[in-house]
Amino acid sequence: MKTTSARPRSRRTLDQSLVVLGAGALATGLAVLTLAPGISAASSHREAPMTAGDPRADNTDVYAFTSPDRADTVTLVANWIPFEEPNGGPNFYAFADDARYHIKIDNTGDGVADVTYTWRFRNEVRDAENQFLYNTGPVRRIDDPNLNFRQTYDLTVTESGNTRTLLRNAPVAPSRVGKASMPDYGALRAQAVRPVPGGTKAFAGQAEDPFFADLRVFDLLYGGDLSERGQDTLAGYNVNSVALQVPKKYLALKGNAARNPVVGVWSTTERRGAAVMGGANKSHEGWRQVSRLGNPLVNEVVVPLKYKDAFNSISPDQDRTVQPVVDKVYDPILPKLIQKVYGIPAPKTPRDDLAEIYLTGICKACGPIKADLNAHRLNKDADPGQIFPAEELRLNMGVAPAEKPQRLGVLAGDLAGFPNGRRLADDAIDISLQAVEGAAQTGKLVPALAAGDKVNTNDVRFGKTFPYLALPSTSKSGGKNRAADADQASTALDPTNAVAIGGVGALLLGTGGFRLWRRRNTDAG
Repeated sequence: MKTTSARPRSRRTLDQSLVVLGAGALATGLAVLTLAPGISAASSHREAPMTAGDPRADNTDVYAFTSPDRADTVTLVANWIPFEEPNGGPNFYAFADDARYHIKIDNTGDGVADVTYTWRFRNEVRDAENQFLYNTGPVRRIDDPNLNFRQTYDLTVTESGNTRTLLRNAPVAPSRVGKASMPDYGALRAQAVRPVPGGTKAFAGQAEDPFFADLRVFDLLYGGDLSERGQDTLAGYNVNSVALQVPKKYLALKGNAARNPVVGVWSTTERRGAAVMGGANKSHEGWRQVSRLGNPLVNEVVVPLKYKDAFNSISPDQDRTVQPVVDKVYDPILPKLIQKVYGIPAPKTPRDDLAEIYLTGICKACGPIKADLNAHRLNKDADPGQIFPAEELRLNMGVAPAEKPQRLGVLAGDLAGFPNGRRLADDAIDISLQAVEGAAQTGKLVPALAAGDKVNTNDVRFGKTFPYLALPSTSKSGGKNRAADADQASTALDPTNAVAIGGVGALLLGTGGFRLWRRRNTDAG
């Protein structure tokens, strides 16, 4: 794409600028949820005009982390259908049977998927003529005849253009109707966890939405009063989830996770013959990507309205060509807005630190944060000339699970947390807020914003074993009505305390042999 910016650039300078674009825009989007108004309602929930009208195609969040109880595997989770009201019967919630759902992995760094897992769903109604109910009696088994509506799926994996089927007609965990209909939903959902040859596990079904945040910020920034924070807007809502627990060798470049530990992860939705349900394009042939999500909060709060649906349709390898967004991120708007409203000085631009954290990954050769953590450049068999800036959730599979996970992840010295992948209990909002305010460069949390949105944990604890997601809520009032689910609580995945970073101009993270420190450079340049 021809560059139209008023500032002329060489090819190398343009690529560098695009890196700044992606990272600055991404971090801006990640933090805007906490302190600035926007057009979305949650972490990539209802993020674009067309997908807002097609919730079954709407990705909400993506997670990727080394499994805490199976450290030789990685757990991948992708969610769809935002704001599922627990009592939304009689039809409740189902994956689209006319869509394809994907989790994609880039292990070379070129922004193109090298491994793609795909789910295709089918519907079955046992009695459509004489029943209106989702279930006609108590459901105690995944194949219970009382379950009137059910879904199954085929799971495939595509590598090097070759597609293999991993599961056929696997059952989807049904929506949680309530105690009378599903007396032991935990046991019912456990039957939907399926083994896949080679040591992989798979799951598809409803879950409690793991994203947590106070979204009343959209009421004119809490009315300018930060004391108004602290209510989890997503408490009690559910999502539809797919999850995989995959041996690392199946994700790594050349199957060698020791030599090539870094992968980029994102999810997409495809529909056949139209942009989204109700979209204007009805003549498109074949499958068309209509939704995409890697890191949280990119599309809905960064990309201009005019380009949101277009962003949902492209692959990460095209991100560096999106000129309309490039010109908006050399000097990010959000830090200036925070400064205007709350009097907190905006960091100097350009924001190369955000580029390193969010778009290229962190490595000594990538930017001002001098550490080798999760950039594709760390893969010994990757071609450096084919590594491009792209918006992906990057994970270094070589970083072991933390013994005491910290909700602020890398910013709290826990290198197994966001933005090195993303665990269910990572506080993406507070991490991103501190990142956009420059904490990775200064080595210090911004004191005025240290409390973030004051929602530090999910309203119900996550599970101890795969798929780790909490059981679906049965009441919009949230966790207090799910005391019976307490047996799935996990202190390993649901930390409540964070270690604030200190230091005089240095950010030292010693875990796993990595160290991050501030580049002694005051060039804002």
